Amino acid sequence: MSAPIRVLTVAGSDSGGGAGIQADLKTMLALGVHGMSVLTAVTAQNSLGVQGAWELPVEAVRAQYRSVVDDIGVQAVKTGMLSSAELVEAVADLIAGTDAPAVVDPVGVSKHGDPLLAASALDSVRTRLLPVATVATPNLDEVAQLTGVRVGSEPDMRRAARAVLAFGPRWVVIKGGHLSGDAVDLLTDGSEEHWLRAPRHDNRHTHGTGCTLASAIASELAKGRPVPEAVTAAKAYVTGAIASGFALGEGIGPVDHAWNLNPPR
Repeated sequence: MSAPIRVLTVAGSDSGGGAGIQADLKTMLALGVHGMSVLTAVTAQNSLGVQGAWELPVEAVRAQYRSVVDDIGVQAVKTGMLSSAELVEAVADLIAGTDAPAVVDPVGVSKHGDPLLAASALDSVRTRLLPVATVATPNLDEVAQLTGVRVGSEPDMRRAARAVLAFGPRWVVIKGGHLSGDAVDLLTDGSEEHWLRAPRHDNRHTHGTGCTLASAIASELAKGRPVPEAVTAAKAYVTGAIASGFALGEGIGPVDHAWNLNPPR
């Protein structure tokens, strides 16, 4: 039998299972690819927030990556929580030496507003990580953190996209989920634009949305889809996952990564 399509996530662990490595691997399974992982940090995290975070040593991250890529191989890489400049730069170097598309989710804060990226690492994200990205997927808070551009309306999203593209990713998805109205994202490479719209679901249980979208894009790229097709398919998947998000604990519950596999609840 031939090996399955393989996708590698480089991210932190969410002990509550809604975001991070756990969300990435669930997404990959739901989309029919083999997920593999490089753990960058351990968090104590639940539906109420992040109670603690512990970064892994750079040598441990590098060893995990080389172990997987050198033996098993990958068709796409996705990055999530990289909390320090040293980690960002090490992972950027690893991706630059890997012949596979890379989806960079420049995680800055958690769903609850907990910081997950040191301020000292921002410049490394701009100058080292974004230039090796096939697709970057910042939300509006991360756009402001990285570029200083604040988005209050759809027209602002074009300006935000130009600012992120100036750092070197081939494509950027500006995620407009924090705006009012329909959930709209802008995908562009600076020459062509794709506005991706979906109805906004009245569901507060959206933990893991960003991780899920980035992992879905990586999964579809690994299948050989061009970027616009991959992002469109990923948007449809995450929209369904948000619609089926469920309560878990006392706070914000996760999206449902298996919504496309299970019968409706």
